[in-house]
Amino acid sequence: MVGIFNKLGAPQFTLRGTGFAVGDGQTIATNAHVVADLNLTEGTTLVVRASTPPDRARPATVLAIDKAHDLALLRVEGGALPPLTLRDSDTVKEGAAIAFTGFPIGGALGFSPVSHRGIVAAVTPIAIPSGNVQQLKGNLIRQLKDGGFNIFQLDATAYPGNSGGPMVDAESGEVVGIINMVFVKGSKESALSQPSGISYAIPANHLRALLASRP
Repeated sequence: MVGIFNKLGAPQFTLRGTGFAVGDGQTIATNAHVVADLNLTEGTTLVVRASTPPDRARPATVLAIDKAHDLALLRVEGGALPPLTLRDSDTVKEGAAIAFTGFPIGGALGFSPVSHRGIVAAVTPIAIPSGNVQQLKGNLIRQLKDGGFNIFQLDATAYPGNSGGPMVDAESGEVVGIINMVFVKGSKESALSQPSGISYAIPANHLRALLASRP
């Protein structure tokens, strides 16, 4: 879990999203929007809580941000967490069986991880040109300007608290995507007055590139 902690707060811990360990086990991957606009007043810190004991809140700092793909890397204090293996996401095809784990609805259902299974319903562009200027919004304009990229559309339902969680190959357990419930909907579904319940994931190759860019 990725969130903010204040010993004097009520509640002390506020969930921002899901994350997972990669690389050396002290690097945490999540969505950039999960750690955006943090109001870290005195006594409030960005923290990561593991879903397995010891699940204490560990202070974390932001290492790198990739706004274009809504990805972030954090550095967590304390011992290493079990890292997940990233796989070449270009190998993922429509119909592939996947699973994802996270903390849906911002922890409203508790802080126990919830897992779902599904399939990749489509590999589709993140931004689809709108039919008229009224449908053009900031995120969509930015995505079209940057050329866009493909994302995974899933047949399983994820919720905002799942953002930043790993989407894994159902058989190998290797990470092939990162669940995203905010950034994608702001561009791909910008023409819809009522956004759909469709879930999406950012291909893991963008996370691999962000990790490779680090010294």
